[in-house]
Amino acid sequence: MRSIRAPRTAAAVLSVSAVLLAPATAHAAGPGGRVALPVRDALAALHVQAEDRAGYERTKFRHWIDADHDGCSTRAEVLLEEAVTTPEKGAGCKLTGGTWYSPYDDTYLDSASAADIDHMVPLAEAWDSGASAWTAKRREAYANDVDDPRSLIAVSARSNRSKADQDPATWQPPATGYRCTYAVNWVTVKTRWSLTIDPAEKTALIDILSACPNAPVEVIPAS
Repeated sequence: MRSIRAPRTAAAVLSVSAVLLAPATAHAAGPGGRVALPVRDALAALHVQAEDRAGYERTKFRHWIDADHDGCSTRAEVLLEEAVTTPEKGAGCKLTGGTWYSPYDDTYLDSASAADIDHMVPLAEAWDSGASAWTAKRREAYANDVDDPRSLIAVSARSNRSKADQDPATWQPPATGYRCTYAVNWVTVKTRWSLTIDPAEKTALIDILSACPNAPVEVIPAS
């Protein structure tokens, strides 16, 4: 079951807290390794490295597991957590009814089947950025990360398939009002999982974030 509940508003998704850090404050680690720092500092702290997709296969990231053995897969857990109108849960965690909001394209969805669960940082991008060196178990944890609500998000199938495995250098949400949140969440996920960024990706993120508040974010590094 998802351990962090986060309403899909820009302020909540950014995990902003007014008492965290002033923009000039450096990286700080708190209890449990929690990191709190302004988003532009978090971006600057990411290691820049060329990407390498050699050997990537989607099957190397086992996903949509039932980690807590409650009969609902990761996909269903995210749909239940992010529903605007709660669906009915039937046998085998089959979801009927309910509505969802897709922030990528500012669209409401009226069925679970109309939604895709998107990895904020796609599996292929994660592979390119360091996951190729991980164990299969860590890749599974990444693919099913329900412990940070910024890692997985319910969106329209159309927008998810438009995004595919692209990074912010080549794809940004059609809903321009969501782009700041998207960039912050991208940086957060890369920070949480100690992933690298490539030069074009960094340039695009700098450009997006230059028009956004330098909001402080909290990140708990993945174990």
